[in-house]
Amino acid sequence: MGTVDAQPIDVRNIMDLDRPNAPDPYGLLPAVPSFALTSTVLDAGARLPDRFSIGGANVSPPLAWSGFPDRTRSFTINCFDPDAPTPAGYWHWGVANLPVGVTALAEDAGSGDDTLPGGALHVRTDGGALAYEGAGPPPGDRAHRYVFAVHALDVDALEVTAATSPTKLAFLSLFHTLARATLTVTFSS
Repeated sequence: MGTVDAQPIDVRNIMDLDRPNAPDPYGLLPAVPSFALTSTVLDAGARLPDRFSIGGANVSPPLAWSGFPDRTRSFTINCFDPDAPTPAGYWHWGVANLPVGVTALAEDAGSGDDTLPGGALHVRTDGGALAYEGAGPPPGDRAHRYVFAVHALDVDALEVTAATSPTKLAFLSLFHTLARATLTVTFSS
């Protein structure tokens, strides 16, 4: 919910939130093998616990992955909301250059670069954070999907910086992705 002159804005009064469902964001890309992405607190298709939302504790959930190709040299991680009322969805998290030996992130590993292992770094979310940005769909909107994805890459590192957009991170990753793991949850305000 935004504000103008410190007065709350209820988006239901200014825009129609009834719109078609966005496609699966990875269903439109070239097919790659998959591997396992799990979490001790997230269940595929279930509601994201409040603490991982912008209105909750705004911490990233714990994630673990396995079964990726032997040729993997690094990973990227992102969280994308294809249901945001924008033409291009909304990026909630982008992590680049996780070393291949890292196969899990603890809860709140997304709080900043100092919590990421092995020289990995955050790229800015669509909201401008250099960290995980929790779920925060407009009040009254339908449940949004939040797609957590881990991409197994064939390079040690992508040429990115903190100023790299999450869309560019996804674009650069596409050309080096050996396999991808996804875990989709939902959230509504």
